[in-house]
Amino acid sequence: MYILGINAYHGDASAAIVRDGQLIAAVEEERFNRFKHCAGFPAESIRYCLKRAGISIEEVDHVGISRDPSAHLHKKILFAATRAAKNLGSGGRSDAEEAGRSGRGIFGAVAERLANTARVRDLKEDLAKRLGVPKSRLRAQFHNVEHHRAHLASSFYVSPFERAALLSIDGFGDFISTMWGVGDDNSIDVLGQVEYPHSTGILYTATTQFLGFPHYGDEGKVMGLAPYGKPRYMDEFRDMIRAEEGGRFRLNLDYFRHHAEGVEMSWEEGSPVIGRIFSDEYVKRFGPPREKDAPLTDRERDMAASLQLRLEEVGFHILRHLHEKTGLTDLGLSGGVALNSVMNGKILLHTPFRRVFVQPAAGDNGTAVGVCYQIYNGLLGQPRSFVMKGADTGPEFSDEEIHAELERSGLAYESYSDREVTRRAAQDMADGAVVGWFQGRMEFGPRALGNRSIVVDPRRAEMKDILNERIKKREPFRPFAPSILEERVGDYFEQTHPAPTMLMIYQIKPEKRAEIPAVTHVDGSGRLQTVTREVNARYYQLISDFGELTGVPVVLNTSFNENEPIVCTPRHAIDCFMKTRMDVLYLGNYAVRRATP
Repeated sequence: MYILGINAYHGDASAAIVRDGQLIAAVEEERFNRFKHCAGFPAESIRYCLKRAGISIEEVDHVGISRDPSAHLHKKILFAATRAAKNLGSGGRSDAEEAGRSGRGIFGAVAERLANTARVRDLKEDLAKRLGVPKSRLRAQFHNVEHHRAHLASSFYVSPFERAALLSIDGFGDFISTMWGVGDDNSIDVLGQVEYPHSTGILYTATTQFLGFPHYGDEGKVMGLAPYGKPRYMDEFRDMIRAEEGGRFRLNLDYFRHHAEGVEMSWEEGSPVIGRIFSDEYVKRFGPPREKDAPLTDRERDMAASLQLRLEEVGFHILRHLHEKTGLTDLGLSGGVALNSVMNGKILLHTPFRRVFVQPAAGDNGTAVGVCYQIYNGLLGQPRSFVMKGADTGPEFSDEEIHAELERSGLAYESYSDREVTRRAAQDMADGAVVGWFQGRMEFGPRALGNRSIVVDPRRAEMKDILNERIKKREPFRPFAPSILEERVGDYFEQTHPAPTMLMIYQIKPEKRAEIPAVTHVDGSGRLQTVTREVNARYYQLISDFGELTGVPVVLNTSFNENEPIVCTPRHAIDCFMKTRMDVLYLGNYAVRRATP
């Protein structure tokens, strides 16, 4: 049985395919078309999934998408009607007049959503058209999976837990921002939810915009900025988002535009664009928003610190309620807000949960996987048989393919045996080189986890500046991440819970911070990746070899890219190597060294 899951017409478009309960492939469209967080339809991702499975689209039994236009429909209609009545009966401009003045309004936003909904409903036709086959040849059953149920499925059915509490915490999807429940064997029961227009994701995105970071996905920058500030705006942020009984919360809507005026959004084929979410009231309270690239002041740093702390307070409020209702200590976590690795790393410290599984693509890209398993386990009742231990679910390339690409490039290269390649790369790092590391299958999700990585020596404090100057061009306040052998975590970090997908931040032990300064953030923390031989043997060996040379079983790991999506193919890696100042590029068992002047 083949099941194809799709996230489409939204940011981080993606696809996944499952055969008899086993995940065969999962990829994001951005890796193929090179548009960051690409929206639209993931045609290339689907083609890859089918190729990896060795089948045609006609052989797929079930196709699902992580949107259900009919879900919560009565609430959507009620909200739209209430807004329309309020606008028309308030004595001010009608909604039509407002739309004429600004080019949109609540009806304009609804119209855009209806157009998007129509595409979701026409998935079969769109799929056939994009793949160039007659619709009549598609024998698959088509399914609409409610957005947050897809999130919950993505964090439970592929987790190691037989029974677990589940939380999906997001911006919005199918009119819901947050959903929690319990997973038991091959079923998920929803226990509660928070509906539009209240959302922790909206709060974080609005503040991210106000702080001068306008692009889709910039929220991580604010998370990195927060430790530089003091949370002196807690009263304001507690007013902006208020905790309520039953694990719920409510936004103070005076500070936001999305519910009243609508927000410009583009979900076409390129990178997503979201218009201004914060309202004039927000500006009255905090002053003029920071312009992009303007110098950062204490105001921005302190707002970031306050926002991050308030998110954690609300998140733990939900989780404590969830534990109270379920009595469980295993947690499956998903949704865009679940990418906040600072909050994730504190869950074990501030809630009764003892084990946490965060699916590597916790955002909307991961709903493609959730769709597959909601259909296979939840809808069809099939027994669970797969645990997602890593994220290597994308394309891989043989040494023959890599060799052919190197020949086409005209670059001089060296060749090593399997055992030599990690030893030589480890020595290069120990000597201070910036190493491109392209191995095995591409990772799924926002983090490079040792297959599409740039790796360097974490003992060298100057490496952070070197990486930014030569390659990454990132803001100086953003930290770099450590990859560490899992069995050595307790030697360096104050917590030992595994973090295989780089989605938890722990405090580095004070006595170890001077040993690995390039991966120690200003507050003494590190967004670690724990590495095992079982999940990634070659990357484990690289870190082991580096540890034997230096006594430090840790490397600095950052994604293999330069202001673009993470590289997918050998050609992408070579191009990135050539336009940056990496010292050496390892492609499989081959190495290309930059010529010295």
